[in-house]
Amino acid sequence: MSQNPSTTDSGHQPSNERVLVFDTSLRDGEQAPGFSMNRKQKLRLARELEALGVDIIEAGFPQASPDDFQAVAQIAGQVRDATVCGLSRCLPGDIETTARALEPARAGRIHLFLSTSPLHREHKLGMSTQQVLDTAGEAVRRARALCDDVEFSAEDAFRTEREFLAEVFSVALEAGAATLNAPDTVGYATPAEIAEWFAWLRSHVRDAERAVFSAHCHDDLGMGVANSLAAIGAGARQVECTINGIGERAGNAALEEIVMALRVRAPLYGVDTRIDARRLYPVSRLLAQITGQSLPRNKAVVGENAFAHESGIHQHGMLKHRGTYEIMHPEDVGFPSTRLVLGKHSGRHALRQRLVELGHDLDEEAMDRVFAGFKDLADRKSEIFDGDLEALVLGRDPENPGPWRIEHLHAASHLGSSASVSVKLLHEDGRQVSEAAIGDGPVDAVLRAVERATGENLPLADFHIRSVSEGGDAQGQAVIAVQHDGRAWRGHGYSTDIVEAAAMAALDVANAIARSRREPKPALPAKAANA
Repeated sequence: MSQNPSTTDSGHQPSNERVLVFDTSLRDGEQAPGFSMNRKQKLRLARELEALGVDIIEAGFPQASPDDFQAVAQIAGQVRDATVCGLSRCLPGDIETTARALEPARAGRIHLFLSTSPLHREHKLGMSTQQVLDTAGEAVRRARALCDDVEFSAEDAFRTEREFLAEVFSVALEAGAATLNAPDTVGYATPAEIAEWFAWLRSHVRDAERAVFSAHCHDDLGMGVANSLAAIGAGARQVECTINGIGERAGNAALEEIVMALRVRAPLYGVDTRIDARRLYPVSRLLAQITGQSLPRNKAVVGENAFAHESGIHQHGMLKHRGTYEIMHPEDVGFPSTRLVLGKHSGRHALRQRLVELGHDLDEEAMDRVFAGFKDLADRKSEIFDGDLEALVLGRDPENPGPWRIEHLHAASHLGSSASVSVKLLHEDGRQVSEAAIGDGPVDAVLRAVERATGENLPLADFHIRSVSEGGDAQGQAVIAVQHDGRAWRGHGYSTDIVEAAAMAALDVANAIARSRREPKPALPAKAANA
């Protein structure tokens, strides 16, 4: 190994043996509180995961809802360079629904799961060990009759009796499962235990050489990535993970960390993935913008501080040789190594170049929209940062215009008294509506004004705002959560003015509610009702 163990194109030597990357951002990640995505957002992320080089994309849980069914079916119909997977309980209705959702896929996979630990068998399933074995075998056979690729997961595997887990896997493999997944469902195990278990399972599951063993590790004790790497070291050849480590509770093992650990420590692990690592940073930022959940600055691999050096000692070392304090280069993960300063004097060419570097290759119509927004923002800011550009690209969905847009907004507040806001909205049918409202503060007032102007009831469940760029004139992202007609809605708004950002977020929700009335509601497939 060289003195500078980085992953530059010239230095990285791919291994002959490959680990399959199974991304569950759209399923396990999306079901975590605060990370829900609509269908268009899921499809956009699925396309980016496909371009990233993910082998298997778990697109959702088709039986969960009609919308989830449609999302999985739509992704299955458009993704061609990755296997599209749907999650299913070991129930006939679930399996049939998942198979139908995957019908458009070039390559589809049914992912069955069933609890196996004594705790789950007694308190969740109410099943004996024999009932679990029978259920697993029957479910795999049914799924295998409908889909060529079946994965079986033993939920809470590492709190299961080891001999019983081997028997369940043996039954599933004999019934037709090709992938056997041992999930650390509650993030309970340690790397040493994971390595020992996988080595033991590979020698005790009948006909184990025919199976791909998979690891699905949660991060409850902060060891999700370490446990995943331990499993790979012990022979697992599929790893289940998410972008930015999103997921239930403390999250899942982070895809970007696993991929780069395997590359930086290639001589240790001797395996590779087909991930295009230079797309990791853009995909990470896209997910953060879609969900409105900011990424910690010290996040490994893709955090803003991952390649930042402030210490004088570190800076001195970096100037002498990058390898002194960098084990990988920022360019290797698509991180901008240098910053192109953009301002009001910058032109369209410089803007396009920076957007491409950030992973946004826009068509001319979208470029016109972003460039106009860029010029408007540049008049209000001394310098435009990457977060500003991403906000311009992602802040308004061109596929979801209106029906309302803001024509005028005025807010006034006084210390110790209420705030007032007046707003004028323009509807796509030509109507202009002006309303004013008083609230406990300018954000409360602007929400009331938007409610009155659009005629939509927007009971606020959550509101937060964060900076998406740098400096005192930084652009802010406002995110609001609303409960309307028994359904959760989320809206996003971007502006250097937090009141304007809040108004845009509220209008984003009002527009989505208005559009939903015009869209036909997908019906759950008839057979699913029997599950």
